[in-house]
Amino acid sequence: MRLIGLTGGIGSGKSSVSHILAKAGAYIIDADDITHQLQYRGEAVWKAIVDAFGWPVLLGDGQLDRKRLGHIVFNDVHERARLNAIVHPAVQREIRRLIATACSQGVALTVLDVPLLIEGGLYQIVDEVWVVYADPDQQIARICARDNVSEGTARRRLAAQMPLADKLSYAQRVIDNRGSLHALEKVVRSLWQSAVSGG
Repeated sequence: MRLIGLTGGIGSGKSSVSHILAKAGAYIIDADDITHQLQYRGEAVWKAIVDAFGWPVLLGDGQLDRKRLGHIVFNDVHERARLNAIVHPAVQREIRRLIATACSQGVALTVLDVPLLIEGGLYQIVDEVWVVYADPDQQIARICARDNVSEGTARRRLAAQMPLADKLSYAQRVIDNRGSLHALEKVVRSLWQSAVSGG
């Protein structure tokens, strides 16, 4: 089975690319979806987060307050490292399990949609790395619009990640998302067809 690792930075448009690929028929393993499932109330990761950060990170129904938790970890590198140490190993185990399942089912080409593909080392197990690129100012504007946060908050979130420009050195394919959604869809569909045909 051939593996494509899809990554980018916050606000780069990786989720849009993943959505386009899914519509084109790609088999996608989504790290964000996995993370949400593992953090559901009562799961082992959820329990570990509550033990580490306390009840204030919970909503009234017992689910994680992702906004509050995000505020904590984006503003404190040590807290972020503590959360990552809980979440990342569990997510990587589940990703590897899903890869094995896809392989056993005869899936020929799988896309790993992983925001921290480079940082977490999973780029080492894929056949190609695809990086979605946008300018930092575009990333900030998109974060502000999507999450309804201030520019300062958006800049802090961006600064908390590996610079997108640094990820480009790992890429076999760079998906330029500095233009329109229509232009992005055209590029992604062409890239996907090339991948399917072995190009």
